[in-house]
Amino acid sequence: MHSILPFLLAMVAAIVLLEMLATRLKIAYPILLVVAGLLISFIPGLPVVKINPDLIFFIFLPPLLFEAAWSISFKEMKKWWRIIGSFAFLVVFFTALSVAVVTNYFIPGFSIALGFLLGGIISPPDAVSTGAIMEFVKIPRATAAILEGESLLNDASSLIIFRFALVAVGTGQLIWHEAALNFLWMVVGGVGIGLLLGWFFVQAHKRLPTDAPSDIVFTLIEPYFLYWVAEQVHSSGVLAVVSGGLFMANRRLFFLNSTSRIRGYSVWESFVFILNGIVFLLIGLELPEIVEGMRSKGIPLRTAMGYGVLVTVVLIVARIISSYAALIATLIFRPGVAPRTTSGRRWLLIPLFLGWTGMRGVVSLAAALAIPVTLDDGTAFPYRNLILFITFVVILLTLVVQGLTLPYIIRRGRMFDGISEEPEEIMTQKLKQGLREHTYRFLKNKYDNEFHDHAGMQRMLQHWEEKSKASNDDWMNEKTRAIFIEMLESQRQYIAEFNKDPSIDEEIIRKQLFQIDLEEERLRTM
Repeated sequence: MHSILPFLLAMVAAIVLLEMLATRLKIAYPILLVVAGLLISFIPGLPVVKINPDLIFFIFLPPLLFEAAWSISFKEMKKWWRIIGSFAFLVVFFTALSVAVVTNYFIPGFSIALGFLLGGIISPPDAVSTGAIMEFVKIPRATAAILEGESLLNDASSLIIFRFALVAVGTGQLIWHEAALNFLWMVVGGVGIGLLLGWFFVQAHKRLPTDAPSDIVFTLIEPYFLYWVAEQVHSSGVLAVVSGGLFMANRRLFFLNSTSRIRGYSVWESFVFILNGIVFLLIGLELPEIVEGMRSKGIPLRTAMGYGVLVTVVLIVARIISSYAALIATLIFRPGVAPRTTSGRRWLLIPLFLGWTGMRGVVSLAAALAIPVTLDDGTAFPYRNLILFITFVVILLTLVVQGLTLPYIIRRGRMFDGISEEPEEIMTQKLKQGLREHTYRFLKNKYDNEFHDHAGMQRMLQHWEEKSKASNDDWMNEKTRAIFIEMLESQRQYIAEFNKDPSIDEEIIRKQLFQIDLEEERLRTM
């Protein structure tokens, strides 16, 4: 323990420093972390980092999925649910099928079941990698919502494929009617358990005398509890975490106070950043051991690299084909929601962009590492090290090649220049203007008569910025503080109603709610 602890602390420090360097270089930090992990792995004398395959899902996936569910715009997900669903389920299955067919044909002794296992591992694009790259380019809200929603749901569909493929490899057969019933239970049971436990957690937060630290601790253990309960009844833990997280995220204003929301945001941001960083470093650190195990099975490194490149090309081509198929289906069945551009060339480039965003990362590595070392009968799991190596090659190539070229493709192709979208500044101005008018009416109608001669109330009504000119007693006492906090709660209710406008970006809503939370915290400390 004393030998591994300094190494783990050094890993965390390296993650922070590499993220700072990536920001300076304006590239996505997962790319640097993977390359750095690969380079670090060649340093002699480093301790071997091993994680129990049975624990890899449980350690990393629940909090990452839970945080993603809290961050995504549920309103945009509902708006684009058809294309999100097609990418999250149909495209994932088509990708896994393509990988299964190609690997069964080109890799000697590689069965269809092993091909589906590999396909299930590498089919879901990584949300962290895509999000990190999107920070350096501007894309429309609808496109961002599709990518975020897909990344949230495709993990569940790919891991369902992964689980069934594991069963087929272990038993040598797959009974289809039992598989269909199990699939139905995994989906329905996972979503049902997530919603039920999500409701229970919301009630617990509301009814228990919690404060900010206890609220944050509860939110840290809730995703693990969601995942564990669902897995105990053999349903989808991933879907339980996603559905429970979405349910709670859309009720955060009703069971978390401003202090819990503000402090929880910082805690979760740091926690998820460290988890992602560790996983991406592990991708590189695991490679030497994977290569050694592959060589022990008589598989040459050059041959394995060729397989990895082949599978990467299959993934990219399958996703691009699926993107164009989705666009054609949208034009046929839902032409009203098809992307609007002034250029036919840009219109054709949008599916290419969606197809090129398939960087792989955390979920693929977690799934690959979760492959058991042996089967139930004690024999070695077939081609385990080759599957791990191909997964590593896919992650490395998609991150480096697609990750580094995607911003250039967007800028060079100017594919989003012709898309009409209300600027963020105008939406923000519209929201703030409506909020000012609502606040003035709220104070005028409710408190003007009662506190007509009160200097503090007059200043609030006339001009909020003049509050600093008033003395403490004149401006803020217990009564006026209570009124001000009630006014802030009224603003939240107004924003919640304002958010029903489909043209308003939910990210702007969240920023304004965060400002109100900050204002309430400032008042409570005066």
